[in-house]
Amino acid sequence: MIAYIVKRILGMIPTFIIISMITFIIIQLPPGDFVTTAQAEIAASGGGMDASAVEAMRIRYGLDQPIPVQYWRWVSGFPRGDFGYSLEWSAPVWDIIAGRLGWTLLLSGLALVFMWLVSIPIGIYSARYKYSLGDNMFSFLGFLGLSVPDFMLSLMWLVFATMMLGISASGLYSPQMVDAPWSFVKFLDLLNHLWPPVVIMGVAGTAELIRIMRGNLLDILNQQYVTTARSKGLVEKVVVQKYAVRMAINPLISVLGMQIPKMISSSIIVGFVLSIPTVGPIFLRALITQDMYLAGAILLLMTVMLLIGNLLADIALAWVDPRIRYE
Repeated sequence: MIAYIVKRILGMIPTFIIISMITFIIIQLPPGDFVTTAQAEIAASGGGMDASAVEAMRIRYGLDQPIPVQYWRWVSGFPRGDFGYSLEWSAPVWDIIAGRLGWTLLLSGLALVFMWLVSIPIGIYSARYKYSLGDNMFSFLGFLGLSVPDFMLSLMWLVFATMMLGISASGLYSPQMVDAPWSFVKFLDLLNHLWPPVVIMGVAGTAELIRIMRGNLLDILNQQYVTTARSKGLVEKVVVQKYAVRMAINPLISVLGMQIPKMISSSIIVGFVLSIPTVGPIFLRALITQDMYLAGAILLLMTVMLLIGNLLADIALAWVDPRIRYE
């Protein structure tokens, strides 16, 4: 197992390099560059820049260099923890995203926990009571959760909480708590502002996991070893939980690795709508202004999350199911 983990980690290195190249090419595809965008914004406000100032900016930020030189200038700092210099913020990229990355990971992790805590019991219930009223209701809610995008749910919650409930629905704290000293009351206010984005981010994934759990459990409940367990006189609850669920949960662990980057992407959108300090607002701004180092660093961090998530999912799958062996 240790050899497999080491092999996978070493295999991530060329994958990371290839993805960094693709990422840098993608963020270079739009016409123009950061200076062009800055010129357009200045012109829209009624100002202007002369040719010498434009050229000086390009030289200052290294935009006059060939693409391979710019790429090497960017990735050469990765081993030192240097992800480049933000052209718009005039600060190191890591200093800009460090604090926001923590909130992004916190929301994503809580959303994953929510998905598992909700989807597994519902999936078991739907499989045990197939085509019952509860199964049909959960199926309907599952399809509804898959069809409504997270940004729409965020807007719906924003309108409902503000206009119907009369409470603050954006940010991490209520307006009166923003500058208040840290206390238990402020902590409760933080929790009241965290659970809506967590639920919104986890709705689509929960609906997906419910369908996977239900389908797998229905197949396993018809297997011969489950029938044998029933014939021995075991209680149905024991048969389901001890024999069937342990096998039906394996695909959910495999899907877990793919859910991590989805949660990161969802936190970007939800954070932007609900004004939560995730990497979402600065990522959108970086794309608009063509701040290539900032946008590229965020995309690469999402890639790293995907690679790490897949590795952790494979390790967890081998730990849960002893039949799985890695050579």
